[in-house]
Amino acid sequence: MIEPLTLLTIVLMAGATYFTRIAGYLFLRNRTLSPRLVTVMESAPGCVLIAVIAPNFVSGRPADVIALAVTVLAASRLPILPTVVIAILSAGLLRALLP
Repeated sequence: MIEPLTLLTIVLMAGATYFTRIAGYLFLRNRTLSPRLVTVMESAPGCVLIAVIAPNFVSGRPADVIALAVTVLAASRLPILPTVVIAILSAGLLRALLP
């Protein structure tokens, strides 16, 4: 049986996630955005992802640091989907090969 506090935490986290997903639409739906603001809004998901992932790369593991460098190189030259695939493959392979 799931504990009530755990269930409440899950529901609140789901609600917060949902709110952050729709907040932009609710607050900006009747406004015309400048090109600069559009660029910022398009960059936000990547920034959030990096904020979540970045602490793993200060762990000092060489495999993670090298995988990060490979991912940055791929991101500078390729679209997002190939970059994600390269990031996952390089991280997995380097973690398997390096201590």
